[in-house]
Amino acid sequence: MALKVIKRLQLLRQTGGHLCPPGELSRTRLLSVPIGEPMCVACLWTSADRCIQRQGCRKLSQPDCGRMSLSTITKDPFYTTGSVSLHKDSVPRFRLSQLHRPTDAEEKAFHDRLVSCSSSRQVLRLLRTVEIMSDTMAAAALHRVADIEQDGISLKDPKVLEEDTLRALCCQLERDSGRLTEAGLVSALLASTRLYVDPWSTLVVRLVSESQERLDRGQMSVAQLCTLGQALLALEGPGCGMLEQLMVQLQRQGPSQWSLVELTAVYRLLQAGVGEEGRYQDLLNAMHTYTVSVTSRMDPPAISSVLSALVVLNQTQAMPLVISLCKQAVRHIPNFRDEELGLVLGALMHFGHSDHFLVEAMERHVPKMTFTSHPETVTKVMQYFGRRNILSLPVFDAVAESFVYRADEYSTSQVARQIMPFGKLGYLPPNAGEVFRKVEAILHARFSHFQPRTLLNLLHSCILVERFPVNFVSKVFNRYFLQQLQEQGSGVDRIVLAQLTQLYMTVKLECPFYEGPRLLPKYRVKSFLTPGRSLETPVDGHLYNYVKTGLVDLLGARTYFASRVLTPYCYTLDVEIKLDEEGYVLPASQIDDIYKRIAVCVDGHKRFTVNTRQLLGKEAIKQRHLRLLGYEVVQIPYYEFENLWNKTEVVEYLHKKIFPLSYRLSW
Repeated sequence: MALKVIKRLQLLRQTGGHLCPPGELSRTRLLSVPIGEPMCVACLWTSADRCIQRQGCRKLSQPDCGRMSLSTITKDPFYTTGSVSLHKDSVPRFRLSQLHRPTDAEEKAFHDRLVSCSSSRQVLRLLRTVEIMSDTMAAAALHRVADIEQDGISLKDPKVLEEDTLRALCCQLERDSGRLTEAGLVSALLASTRLYVDPWSTLVVRLVSESQERLDRGQMSVAQLCTLGQALLALEGPGCGMLEQLMVQLQRQGPSQWSLVELTAVYRLLQAGVGEEGRYQDLLNAMHTYTVSVTSRMDPPAISSVLSALVVLNQTQAMPLVISLCKQAVRHIPNFRDEELGLVLGALMHFGHSDHFLVEAMERHVPKMTFTSHPETVTKVMQYFGRRNILSLPVFDAVAESFVYRADEYSTSQVARQIMPFGKLGYLPPNAGEVFRKVEAILHARFSHFQPRTLLNLLHSCILVERFPVNFVSKVFNRYFLQQLQEQGSGVDRIVLAQLTQLYMTVKLECPFYEGPRLLPKYRVKSFLTPGRSLETPVDGHLYNYVKTGLVDLLGARTYFASRVLTPYCYTLDVEIKLDEEGYVLPASQIDDIYKRIAVCVDGHKRFTVNTRQLLGKEAIKQRHLRLLGYEVVQIPYYEFENLWNKTEVVEYLHKKIFPLSYRLSW
């Protein structure tokens, strides 16, 4: 920070002071300094009536504060146009007592009342009732205002900082910065950044300068260092010089010597930007190792914070820690706040981990919270179960019931993300009629509000469970909508084209009364089976080899069936067997005089939900369409085939499945 000030001062000397942006000259004190009169750097770069340094400047003899003013800053890359600058003083006055600090009970009572405040006006009203407070109480008040007023990267109402009560509090923090405790100092600095106070205001410069002095002494605790680090990141980003000094001090003690609060604080600091690009990975590895041993003592905020940090820092090698945190999360499912539960589920999706104990805990908890929790939390629950292919009837039924009553308050994205798991897992809840009537009503009312790909995902999910959005398909096949799909991303990727093709095929096969626009050939794919994300699940190679061997024994030769056959209808058959009119098996290479085609679906574990024998939606629609296209579909599920112990049992099983009405000859 100090280096940045000096560099700006040198640049200003070279340019004669013309670097001030328009409107700044009227409040910059540099031009009013008599030539030749000594003045410190801090005086030149703040609009204070006195120097921020406690010694060495003639201005220390001047009155502490005059009138506080506000201004808007647009230059600093870490602050938006909504940030404000606090200068000088105002009334009423506060006394930040260090000699006679409020008792612990008084501080707790103040914090309880502060948390109950739901508006900035209530916070200000509370402050007016307190004449003596500790510095940590003052900083907590600023944080509460930030909690209420923060809106993305600006304040909802920047004028709140013009309130006399708040300006008086900030002036007192500025004036008494040298007497603040370490905890109060760094907390006040962090609160200032959260309120988007001008980084070059007197208040922030004083707090930073004082923080540098305290940092040089090396007496800050780990938690205080982390709070200071968060503030410095907001002010200058990961390249801040003070951060390096701070991290050196932080690592003097190993993670095993930190408390749980300190451990969580360090994770948050690294997540905020200090740990970008693989920096401090050795520290992270040591933290992961130690954290595994203390997860049993972690509370819900700590669990969610650490998991969130692991996601942001992409610590894929820390799976033992993820698993340990998941086990601890099971104990606290009813105690997580909405935001915390969302972070936990998001992390488990990121790392691809699921736990049947967690599922059971969610099945007990979710039915109680679907009507009261934040819509995004309910959506995260459905995303987790959908992503992990876990079909939980208590969860899905509870969400379906709440959807009917709450969907109007959901965003279009939340509507789509709650319905998609039903389609993916091929499940219709008991109130399916009400659910999809609600979906249709939302589509009618807010069709234009949906992002193109979000809308396509929603409609595609509907057809997976035989709910046909005929009234909206014509709008999807419209040239304008297809153009929007292209503009939303870099062209139209293959999975989008596959969804469009399957949607069109569904309408043609299952909705013969549809007379709307056709999907142009250039938007159709030839195969639904593609690398990566696909509308078909590749056949399980291990299971297929067993089935293939059994078919050779059953049919007498390998030439009587074909494998992995791509049909003209985009679907790939695991095995195809051709019969003539009398029911005799034809060679796979024959193309004439074919009376019947048998599609054998060799369904491995991945074609079912992980906890039930429910076929996934994309496999159910495939078999449904093959039947409509004239194929006789024979399903060979893994859970039946795995019970066969020898060659004879395999051949008998395949004969009964494929030729149930014919007598088997022995070869």
